[in-house]
Amino acid sequence: MKKSDINQPPCYFDIYINCIADLELFEAFSQSRLALEQLNLDQLTQVGDRAYASGKWTVKDIFQHLIDAERVLAYRALRIGRNDQTALPGFDEALFAANVNPRDRSLSSLVDELHLVRQTTERLFASFDADAMQRFLTINGNRMSALAYGFSILGHQAYHLKIIEEKYIPLIGQAALEATATER
Repeated sequence: MKKSDINQPPCYFDIYINCIADLELFEAFSQSRLALEQLNLDQLTQVGDRAYASGKWTVKDIFQHLIDAERVLAYRALRIGRNDQTALPGFDEALFAANVNPRDRSLSSLVDELHLVRQTTERLFASFDADAMQRFLTINGNRMSALAYGFSILGHQAYHLKIIEEKYIPLIGQAALEATATER
């Protein structure tokens, strides 16, 4: 199924869904895996534990967030796909972030974990037939389909990788300028 097959797009997750082209879901999964494989971990490691602004997450924090959010969203899709109509509450990503310390891990271990989570998520979605993909469940007051969750997961990654590219990669050049200025 394609992104355009999403019935009743959710109001909140559209920011992520809109980051993905109108592709078949499994083609979008393939592109997301490729984006992870093409990450320049050496470059991202140079960013270190810096954030681009006060109160913002580090690159490691972002990858931990992607892992946690994917697990939560995939669980929601599982409930929908297996036709469990029990309404679910939302989750507080800030609470999750406050209760984990990715700084004690290497960036490569976080990316490896995201790869593994992505593989299991893709296999979960492969277990859904067309009816399961189009089922809805009310979660945190919003109705969403399993298909919408699939594209939300992939778009969430694309959204955050774009932030890393735009906000964190420039920190590498900034650090080099600061080091040169200090040497003078």
